Formats: sequence, C-alpha cells, structure tokens
Amino acid sequence: MEIIRAIKSRKSIRAFTKKKVSISVIKKILETASLSPSGSNTQPWNVHVLYGNTLKRFTKEMVQEFLKNSTSLKLERLNYMDTYRAPYLERRRKVGWDLYNLLGIKKGDFQKTLEFHSRNYRFFDAPIGLIFSIEKDLGWMSWLDYGMFIQNISLLCRSFGLHSCPQAAWGLVYKKANKFLKLDKNFTVHCGMAIGYEDEKNKVNKLKTERESVKNFCKFYS
Repeated sequence: MEIIRAIKSRKSIRAFTKKKVSISVIKKILETASLSPSGSNTQPWNVHVLYGNTLKRFTKEMVQEFLKNSTSLKLERLNYMDTYRAPYLERRRKVGWDLYNLLGIKKGDFQKTLEFHSRNYRFFDAPIGLIFSIEKDLGWMSWLDYGMFIQNISLLCRSFGLHSCPQAAWGLVYKKANKFLKLDKNFTVHCGMAIGYEDEKNKVNKLKTERESVKNFCKFYS
C-alpha cells in the first residue's frame, strides 16, 4: 500500500472482528517500525505483545482495576494538559460527542460512559494488544521519537490489511500493568495499541474526525 493511501485510510478502530492475526505479521510490522528515526539512534521503545490466554488474563485484570478504582486512578505524568483551553477543548469535545452520539450515550449517562471507557482495557476485543513501556529518565525528545515509532506501526498495519487504535488510556492503570508485565523499576507503561481486522458493521467505526486545513496551522516563509 502506498504511503499516502495508508495515511488516509488509517483511523482509530474501536470494534474488531474475531479473525486472528498472525504473530509473524506482527513481527514484520515491528521489525520495519524499528527503522523509525530516534535521536542519536537511542531507540527508546520497548514493546509487549499480548495475545491468546495472556491477553485474556491481562485485560481481565486491567478492566477490574479500572472499574474498581476509576474515580481515584491518576496518571504517573501529565499526558496532555492540566486544564484544556481553546482550541484544544473544542476539538476534544467535538470528537467526544460525535463518538457518543454514534453509541447513543447521552450527556450525563455516567454508567454507559464508564462501560465504554472500560473497553479500552480490553483493547476493544482486538486479537492483539501492544503495550509500550519507556524508561522514566528519558527526556521529552525520546517521547517524540516514540511517537514516530507508534505512528509507523499504525501505517504498517494498513499495509497488511489491519487496523489499529493507539490508546493513551493505559497510562491510568500503569501500576497494575507494570506489575503484571514485571517491569524493572525504571520502566513504566507509556501507552498501548489495539490491532486487528475492522468490524465494518459496527457503528462505532463510522466515526469521522475533522481536521484543520493547512492554512490554519502552517505559515510559509519565502
């Protein structure tokens, strides 16, 4: 698949079919993604590939952790902003309500919202779950490098007819995840990704996100 088509067809999928994904394909994706650029070739990424019975055990524990402690879970570090402001607040609200409208979740329906959020911790029932960990003392440029690595995984998935959903949600259950994966003390869970074949019949996958035009975010200097 040519790169432009891969970028344009990539979207975050939140419902997958039960079709299995070959581990050899996942290995090829990760081997190719490892060619991503990183400062001084530091390659800050560490990937934990979950599938089969281990995936079931992991997601069961993480869903329980989220539902039991949803009101008290805290991120280890700031993900985005302490308090959202314009224009980020409006963009965030727009995609959120567009998604909830597709799912029939009304404003103030906290139970349905909680249930939907908990699906993050099942990797939206995808057959493959990736957890990305990083060493805590790496600086912000390494986190940017990691982002390029994750983006390449998403695009490579399209080359194999797969879809993905990058997930920041895993940062909320980092303590439980760190323990399950037996990470060394200097490592922590960064984020995750669901990988599988899109369930094209599920309405949740009909979500379309709006993007700003180039003129709104770019200045050209001659």
